[in-house]
Amino acid sequence: MVFDGKYPEMDSILDAELGEAIPSNTDHAISVSLPTWRSNVGYEENENWVVSKMRSGYPRFFIHPEIVALEKSIFETYGKPKERCMLFPSAAVTAACKSFVASRSQQSKDDVQTPDQEIRIICLTSSQVKSAPHPQADVWAIFLPELLYPIAREFWQHTGEGISSRRAVFIHKALREGNLSLVEQSIYSPSDSNSLHRGPSRYSKHSGGNAVSGSSSQKQRSSSGSEGISTKDFVEMRYGRNLEADAVQQAKLAMKQRISGSMFADSDSVGRTSTQARVQKISPEDVFLFPTGMSAIYNTHRLLRTLFGSSTMVEFGFPYLDTLKILEKFGDGCLFLGNGNDADLDELERVINNGKHISALFCEFPSNPLLRSPNLKRLRVLATRHQFVIVVDETIGNFVNVDVLPYADILVSSLTKVFSGDSNVMGGSCVINPKMPFYQDISLLAAKMFADNYWGEDAIFMERNSRDFASRVLRINQNADALAELLLKWPTIS
Repeated sequence: MVFDGKYPEMDSILDAELGEAIPSNTDHAISVSLPTWRSNVGYEENENWVVSKMRSGYPRFFIHPEIVALEKSIFETYGKPKERCMLFPSAAVTAACKSFVASRSQQSKDDVQTPDQEIRIICLTSSQVKSAPHPQADVWAIFLPELLYPIAREFWQHTGEGISSRRAVFIHKALREGNLSLVEQSIYSPSDSNSLHRGPSRYSKHSGGNAVSGSSSQKQRSSSGSEGISTKDFVEMRYGRNLEADAVQQAKLAMKQRISGSMFADSDSVGRTSTQARVQKISPEDVFLFPTGMSAIYNTHRLLRTLFGSSTMVEFGFPYLDTLKILEKFGDGCLFLGNGNDADLDELERVINNGKHISALFCEFPSNPLLRSPNLKRLRVLATRHQFVIVVDETIGNFVNVDVLPYADILVSSLTKVFSGDSNVMGGSCVINPKMPFYQDISLLAAKMFADNYWGEDAIFMERNSRDFASRVLRINQNADALAELLLKWPTIS
């Protein structure tokens, strides 16, 4: 089909449709309606007639109205003139943002250098009554000069470490009710109440984790499962089939088991015959959950930087943009081999043979959006020979369709996409391969560094959404195959 230079008419499209949430009438939807080609172009070019109508958007590009409202309320109490603020879920994440802003501003050529002490950080905590089944809920606010806000926004977008909209609702409710208080605590405190500890204790119902419930969009359910919930919220919870609000740790464990189980599966769970079952078992303890897919990638990169120190990392193939930005802007930069083909493999081997030390290689299988798949077998041979780690993002392929674990030290994935399937919650995962040579070092460091910042209410929704993940993937495959056959027969498509 040839584009004739004319944009589709919008007369037949109601103005209200542009910028509305998808799914509609969903408080925490993660997609937005851009119903025409013209509106998509307008969004990419930041045209006011599009962006001014947006009521929703992907949560790493569009700050949810509930988060904006909470930022405004906190700023009114604690902000200063010519400052902006941004919210994060933990001390460590906020400190990382501060460090990123300070470093990037010093490198800037736009005269935005600002003394580090002008960046302020506070912690606000919501006190809970003793009978409540949830731990305390904190939010960390970083205040910085207006000129530095775009740099903080870069950190927020690339890392996926901002607070979720459900968390914002809970915290804002506590603030309005007078239950949010300022905590006198150092940002660099070595203790972190959200740290994960390996072993069965981290799955305990009363072990550490995130607070949940109490928000305007989902009130805690009673034992009957429906009292105190609006009709709209009850429908979004699929007629009450969410786990109870105090079952956060069970929900997280269920997702870890679901992910690990999909990598060692028989025909009963994912439709493969017994001869197609995978031979490698993964323990749920080697699966880590994150608030977003980019958070999983960012934290994996952070772990490898800590493990290997100053070294070169490789981005192999043209990836999703923010993955490349993580490697370029954090740490020592990267070697970008954007084609991801055999010629790039030859170049990688030449660089290594010339003495360049490579600590890790990131790739996607297949890549987003070009759908190119690297030669993982050859990459694995190189990694074993030259002792570097391979990190594979298999979001597009997903756990059921592709079996890349035999070639990867670490798998990262965005659970927001096919794993969830409902477009109303974010999530990410990291799987550490116990068969690889760096497993012991990576596993021990992950236990110390990976914090559980996945908001409990989000985990409840993700667990519910993903119960039919495996069978849904098979239906998607069948539909995609049928669509491909149809398009191949279409006379105007060559």
